[in-house]
Amino acid sequence: MKTTGITLLIVGILMTAFTTFRFFTREKVVDLGSVSITREEPHSFNWSPMLGIALIAVGGIILIYSKKSAR
Repeated sequence: MKTTGITLLIVGILMTAFTTFRFFTREKVVDLGSVSITREEPHSFNWSPMLGIALIAVGGIILIYSKKSAR
């Protein structure tokens, strides 16, 4: 339980700090036999920093609960 809480805290901090994940895919534009033209198309995945704050809160609650139940 403690490991889950720590993991959620770390993921929440990262999601609050970095609110966008950007990646590129290659797309074939022209294919003429042995000649082909490709381009890299950017994609971005955005999320609200409030989601990271919520994960931090849930991770903290799990850590507090796991410490109380260990006693």
